[in-house]
Amino acid sequence: MDLLQKIRTIPTEPGVYLYKNAEGEVIYVGKAKNLRSRVASYFHEGRREDSKTGTLMREAVDVDYIVVRNNKEALALENNLIKQRKPRFNILLRDDKTYPYVKLTLSERWPRIYVTRRLRKDGSAYYGPYFPANLAYRIVDLIHRNFLIPSCKVDLTRFHPRPCLQYYIKRCLGPCVQDLTTPEAYQEAVRDVKLFLEGRPTDLSKSLQQRMEQAAAAQEYERAARYRDLISTVEQLQERQRIAAAEGDDADVFGYHYENGMLAVNLFHMRGGRVVDRREFFWEDLPEDVWVRVSDPDARQSPALEPSAGPSGTDTEHVGTGAFARPGERSEPVSSATDFNPGEFFSALLKQLYIGQPYVPRNLYVPVDFEDRSTLEDLLSEQAAGSDPRAARVHILVPQRGDKRALIDLAGTNAKQSYDQRFRVLKPNAKAIQEELREVLSLPELPRRIECFDISHIQGAETVASMVVWEDGKMKKSDYRKFIIRTVAGVDDFASMREVVTRRYKRLQQEEKTMPSLVLIDGGLGQLHAAAEALEALEIINQPLAAIAKREEILYIYGQEKDPLALDHHSPVLHLIQLIRDEAHRFAVTFHRKRRQMRDRSTELMEIPGVGESTTRRLLEHFGSLQAVRQADASALSAVVTRVQAEAISNHFRK
Repeated sequence: MDLLQKIRTIPTEPGVYLYKNAEGEVIYVGKAKNLRSRVASYFHEGRREDSKTGTLMREAVDVDYIVVRNNKEALALENNLIKQRKPRFNILLRDDKTYPYVKLTLSERWPRIYVTRRLRKDGSAYYGPYFPANLAYRIVDLIHRNFLIPSCKVDLTRFHPRPCLQYYIKRCLGPCVQDLTTPEAYQEAVRDVKLFLEGRPTDLSKSLQQRMEQAAAAQEYERAARYRDLISTVEQLQERQRIAAAEGDDADVFGYHYENGMLAVNLFHMRGGRVVDRREFFWEDLPEDVWVRVSDPDARQSPALEPSAGPSGTDTEHVGTGAFARPGERSEPVSSATDFNPGEFFSALLKQLYIGQPYVPRNLYVPVDFEDRSTLEDLLSEQAAGSDPRAARVHILVPQRGDKRALIDLAGTNAKQSYDQRFRVLKPNAKAIQEELREVLSLPELPRRIECFDISHIQGAETVASMVVWEDGKMKKSDYRKFIIRTVAGVDDFASMREVVTRRYKRLQQEEKTMPSLVLIDGGLGQLHAAAEALEALEIINQPLAAIAKREEILYIYGQEKDPLALDHHSPVLHLIQLIRDEAHRFAVTFHRKRRQMRDRSTELMEIPGVGESTTRRLLEHFGSLQAVRQADASALSAVVTRVQAEAISNHFRK
């Protein structure tokens, strides 16, 4: 059955359709209220002239469909399929910065608390998102200090001989050592943390009050005092939340700037009436097949993110502060043929950002209207009510004047600055790069010092390692270190990395010096885990550790290896990490080359009778090279070696 015949059999119900190419790969996903009508519309003469539709139809050889009950289900299913299949004709949301959550690992015997940016169905409880990102770290720190639930990466499936520093400074109950705590006491602390993170301070205060009174009655005054301090902390936080709630509702505000086929979007997160964080998105190098004919009345709403540009060389520009046509109206495009359609773009952006998320703010302010706005409102409202029955209805608003429009104008102005920073190659300042690095790698504090390691050898010969240091925005060459690998035979990069990391940080411990903000490894997962094993053997925990894989330029963060980061090639954070990695590689290769040259030079000298390894080393250190030793006469050589050795060396080279 050919494609046109198959279309005639498609039902007229709502659903999702998937176009496939000759290899069976899904190249486009769309949704429709009437599947047959929408799919057939791609073959209308007017639509086939559209560059995107024409290219899609030339590649498509088959179409599949999934029928659903209503348009809201179609929206949700389309969003999931786009994220799963990543079709070429659907431009996906790609972003370096994701929402931070607090993760409580309830599936473990001794649950721990972490900051994470990935939601997984792993039995853990996730709370958030938090804006700004450091709020999540402050909350986790508060939990460490008050509830004593740790964030360490120590293996808690077995007991260890002694606890780490966190136990001694009273930030952990010490489940890693037998008899320091009991499962009952630990589970009590976990229940308190759950009540705290679930926003149930009243229940938590009542529970703490009862336990305080029981401890006081049992004359356990020290434990009662700890409960008293906890009650005070919870009440203070509750009062702050009341003040924030009285100041205003939660809202997300969008603005954008489009120019020359490239798009920058800014998202302001408002919590309690205040802007607490800003998020940036970028799309670039948009191909011809995703241009949209804005003036074509037959062009239908597309669910994909399809920001589009005029032909190459046209100077088209949109700023997210102007007025645009609503659905059903004709807007005048800047380019006579094709142009960016902001309504279609924001329709798809909001779906990918909010569908399936545990939290959606009450209000979403967007600069333009779009076709399925009311349907998306209903879906997000139902989603919010499903996760929290007390949640208010979600509103997607398009303000035209007043304070709310001024917020959109402000977001659009910031989007223009983001566009200039990204696409006009303006170099960000060092502080901005440090902030972004902390966000991307989920570091607990602003990174001041990074130490990077690399291994160099040829078939296991003369294996060496290097350590380079980045500190306060620049490379610190006075702290560079070279290592000759001594305990590893043959080719074993993992064992070599384990040795050099052990030697470096064992010495730091002996000298009582501070650990770096980040340990960076040049290599993949194997090298990363080797470094982690070395740190664990030294009982160094919670040390930020990451690796950058060659060629793929993928970042692996220890503790989040299943979710490697593929940073955008324009990202200043990636550029910084590449600079440090390349410097470590250069330093290691230079040292290895020098060692190899010394080995090759010494070979000929050691062939001379009476000249051994120590004599060879003294000669090369004194004269600097084998060529200088060749040219030296016996009297010059006698300054370093004995007269007999000097004459033997001189005679050897004269022959």
